[in-house]
Amino acid sequence: MSQPSQLETSTLDVHDEGLFVPWYAAYAAALDHAVGEAAQAFTYDELRAQWQNPTSDIRRIGFVGSVDGEVVAVGAAGLPQLENLTSAFVEVAVAPAHQGRGHGRALLDHVEEAVAAEGRTRLVTEVRWRYEQGTSGHDGGGSRDVTFAESAGFDLGLSDVQRWLDLPVDEALLDPLAAEAATHHDGYALRSWVGAVPDELAPTWAELDGSLMTEAPMGELEHEAVKADVARLREQEESIARQDRTAYHSVALDASGTVVAYSMLVQSSASTTAFQWGTLVHRDHRGHRLGLAVKVANHRLLQRERPDAVRVATWNAEVNSHMIGVNERLGFRPVSRMGEFQKTL
Repeated sequence: MSQPSQLETSTLDVHDEGLFVPWYAAYAAALDHAVGEAAQAFTYDELRAQWQNPTSDIRRIGFVGSVDGEVVAVGAAGLPQLENLTSAFVEVAVAPAHQGRGHGRALLDHVEEAVAAEGRTRLVTEVRWRYEQGTSGHDGGGSRDVTFAESAGFDLGLSDVQRWLDLPVDEALLDPLAAEAATHHDGYALRSWVGAVPDELAPTWAELDGSLMTEAPMGELEHEAVKADVARLREQEESIARQDRTAYHSVALDASGTVVAYSMLVQSSASTTAFQWGTLVHRDHRGHRLGLAVKVANHRLLQRERPDAVRVATWNAEVNSHMIGVNERLGFRPVSRMGEFQKTL
């Protein structure tokens, strides 16, 4: 009986369409196999635009695992360049027809060696699985990807749930929620817009957005504060535009015109799903229903500007009971799960 062919590893050339196409196909197929309808992978064009036009805050390296010339496994490493300089985001995926043959572990070993050579000692990865498989991924038949991550030495740091909101949301639901929020935020003004953050709001918007990684529930995960500024914001906006996506914003302003709460949705022209990118209220301004106010305002903006949108997809840490409560009042329902895992080399 012949032995299975050995995995050959190489680095991805993101400008080589002949390689990027099967690299993307393996990634998307593996995610769809693990999660099903709720997979919501990046489209090919979005991912290509992101990888071919890097931003200054992260350096991406792609990895290819081939057997007899066929791409069967893919990997990625994201190396932060401005903070978290000992960390790396890593990911591997194996095409469903080639799973269970050791290709994933072989490629992960290669990825870990590559990021270690870059001086990165703390690895972070995201593993997604079906909702019915439970918080840990071990129920409902179990997630092979969770088992894989744990066997490779990764520990679960934070459990998240993806929720979907079917659109349009009836104004009969939004009106009383907006009215309820309004009774608690005297002295604040709401403002909504499409596209780039206006210049006069950009400094305080960037500062608030930069605090998301330290203000949002992070469980056992370790993250340094993001060094946010207007230049970094503008670079992110350029990246969004290159991916043919549009951002929808609603904010709350205090009496001085400072952004103290925001909600951001992003939708590509090729998709009917809008993605919640962030909702946050400054810690000094909580207790005024500003989170509810900006979310309602932004859903109204999205429905007005994008009548083709059929859903909003959002992720919440399972421990973030306050935001989950807000989302449930809007009508969000759980559809899948994700674990944020970490490992020290």
